[in-house]
Formats: sequence, structure tokens, C-alpha cells
Amino acid sequence: MEQRLFLLTLLCTTYAAQQDLSEKLFAFPLDKGTSNVKLFASVEQPITALTLCMRFFSSLSRGQSLFSLAVPSNDNAFLLYKPQIGVYRLHVNGMSLDIHGLPDVTDEWNSVCWTWDSSNGFTTLWINGKRSPRKILEPKATLTGAPSIILGQEQDSYGGGFDPNQSFIGDITDVHLWNSAISPCEIRSFMEGSAFVPGNVLNWKNLQYSITDSVYVENSDFDKLICF
Repeated sequence: MEQRLFLLTLLCTTYAAQQDLSEKLFAFPLDKGTSNVKLFASVEQPITALTLCMRFFSSLSRGQSLFSLAVPSNDNAFLLYKPQIGVYRLHVNGMSLDIHGLPDVTDEWNSVCWTWDSSNGFTTLWINGKRSPRKILEPKATLTGAPSIILGQEQDSYGGGFDPNQSFIGDITDVHLWNSAISPCEIRSFMEGSAFVPGNVLNWKNLQYSITDSVYVENSDFDKLICF
């Protein structure tokens, strides 16, 4: 009986569901160092530009990982990390920079978009309708190899190496990823909850994912929240 329960648990945590998650969210309610969601994507190689958009709701003041993309040669290939309230850390190909001064809030929904283009290295972060100054991060870099994409944990090795002190606690919804730097108009539409072209790498309306440990799919309470 115990062996059957173990096999059933293993199947439940490794099975990759694919579904439309419109009006749904991933809830990470427990302070556990293993809870995560793995996202599956087919990406043209090599990766030379990306845009990430997502929304999150959290009470945490400590550091936490919002989005972690690793490739076999680099565990911080494209990582959005929040070391503290009001600070976002962008990692590309192992290099990083900190963004300060954007309208970051706790216990409310935050809408985030991050663009990076290796042709000139330009990277820009948008939080709740306000953008950072354009910065340069890893110009001419390319990300190669099958990506490992994780929500809720930072990968310190390809597909693993999680640190409980960097885990996410809260809710995540509307995760989209493009293999280009999308336009400010598209970003504005996402921020305002208006119609936009979904991500061509990760699409929340057609998402393939697997859940490990205490993560739950719940109804979203984000309803075109306009706070800018």
C-alpha cells in the first residue's frame, strides 16, 4: 500500500498538465523550500531576446524568486529576483543589475514586465505601469540549450539547487514569455488588463506545467486592477 501511495504521489508531481489558466492563479501558501511549478516551453535556439510579463501578490519582505530560467551552462540565464521590498534584481547569463524606485507594493497585485534584447543589451523593467530607465545588460549574449523554467524557487543548479530562503510565498498569475522585446504599447495593455498578444514561448491561456509539493491552482481575484 505504501509503495502504491508513493508511486501515485510521484505521478501527481511529475505529470505535466496543459490547460487554459485564464482567471486562475498559482497559490504558494506555505514557507517550504521545495514547492514549485515547472513550466514547459519549446524555444528556438539560440535565445537572443526575451520579454517576461507576470503578476504576483505577496506579503514577503525577504528575498524571493519570481521567475527562474536556467540553461545547462548557466543557472541564472534569465532570472527575476526580488531581494527586498522596492528592489528587483535582473540576471542575464549570470550577470546582474538592481532596479530601485519603482512602485512596488505588498499585499496587493503587482504587474511586472521585463524586456531584454542582446542586439544592444538594452533591458527595461516595468512595475505597475512605471518603467525603469533603459539599462545595458549582457549585450551580444546568447542563451543556448533547453531552458528549465521554474516559478516559486531560484535554480542554483540546472533544474534544482533550491534555497528555502529564496522561495516565493504568495500568488502568481498571467505569466507570459516572448522571444523578443515587445513594444511599450503591448506592455501597457498587459499592465492595464486589456487585450494583448499572448506570449509565444509561454502563454497563460495554453500553459504546460507540473506542480511539486504545496502549490494550488485557484480562482484569480485580479480583475483589471487599475492602480497607475
